[in-house]
Amino acid sequence: MGELLAIGALLLFSLNVIITKVASSRLDLNTGFLISISMNVLFAGLIFLGQWVWNGYAMEFHGLGFFMFMLSGLFASYLGRYLYFDSIAKLGPAKASTFMISNPLFTVLISWLFLHEQLHALELAAMLIVLVGLFIVSYKPAQAGQPLKAQAASGADGTSVNSNKLLGQPAKNRWSGFIQPGVWLALMGSISYALGNITRGTAIHDWNEPVLGGFVGALTGLLLQLLLNKTTRTFLTDLRSADRKGVWLYAISGVLTISAQIGHMAAMHYIPISVATLITNSQPLLVIPLSYFLLKNQEGINLRTITGSLLVLLGIAAIILN
Repeated sequence: MGELLAIGALLLFSLNVIITKVASSRLDLNTGFLISISMNVLFAGLIFLGQWVWNGYAMEFHGLGFFMFMLSGLFASYLGRYLYFDSIAKLGPAKASTFMISNPLFTVLISWLFLHEQLHALELAAMLIVLVGLFIVSYKPAQAGQPLKAQAASGADGTSVNSNKLLGQPAKNRWSGFIQPGVWLALMGSISYALGNITRGTAIHDWNEPVLGGFVGALTGLLLQLLLNKTTRTFLTDLRSADRKGVWLYAISGVLTISAQIGHMAAMHYIPISVATLITNSQPLLVIPLSYFLLKNQEGINLRTITGSLLVLLGIAAIILN
């Protein structure tokens, strides 16, 4: 049962990545994020209300579980989601989703640091594989025209020049080929999601209410967005002039993400948190082919991207299965 719930969440998360990429080209990220998280609250609230009525208006209350659901809203619904949306817009769905599946790795690291869990040699080797995979996905080779430009800059006499000039850019800027814009956003988003997974798992073990947990987390994220983001003051004005298709796409994204989160939390009740997280975060397995066919390979997905994604999956699977 838990595996099926996790696979369902994986399908919803993967579809959301593609929709978010399309929506980000039509509507400002801040406006879209607020639409999405508002739909999280509305849709989860409607499901919870129906569940509450169905159960005869009866429900136990657990203080620790409620607090952990609120923390999951901070880490996942607010920080993680915003950083993820921004990384999708900058990196593209395939690469952004690859970085997102590294959050089980960060879950292991956080457990090691704060829960004093021991890391074995196989786990350390798997972490290295994940880092290599992330590097392969994020590395952006210099364009073919750059050496010609650098050669022209050396002068007509063909005399040798400093190696930095030969590359056409200062040494400190050469790292831009290794670290693309959006990579750090994706990594920070992954860490935030890892913290959200830990708090959700703790809450669901204490209080098995995934629908309520999704609603509380989404409501917390929405309130934080309203309080901390200045762009929310002009939200209604921006919404009136916004692209209609973009609005609907972000609304659909909100329904997909909260449904996937509820499925993910429900799976944690039946299977270990790490296993549920590994399954739901194996998004490149679906996102890469979907992005290739639906978006006409706009990201330039190639063998390097696929190889890096598979290495990340291999490393994470080794950590979890060990």
